[in-house]
Amino acid sequence: MSAPDTRRNNRSERPDRDRRMRRFRRRVCAFCADKVARIDYKDVGRLRRSLSERAQILPRRQSGTCARHQRKLALAIKRARFMAMLPFVNR
Repeated sequence: MSAPDTRRNNRSERPDRDRRMRRFRRRVCAFCADKVARIDYKDVGRLRRSLSERAQILPRRQSGTCARHQRKLALAIKRARFMAMLPFVNR
């Protein structure tokens, strides 16, 4: 027979777990907050904020945009890349 398990699942003994289990506040879509009617491919400054340092489009969970604006944002970034306003890759 084995000895009884002496470890306990008590929160006071596991502070690391409590820090990881915190609930974070949902980010608000920047386009909804600013009430942007249309995401324009010529607005390079706004589009650049949604790109990573390697010029990849950031996912929704990182950028905080809603699904509707994420689709429009991706289309605008692709148009700006085609018109050579944004890079396809950064090396």
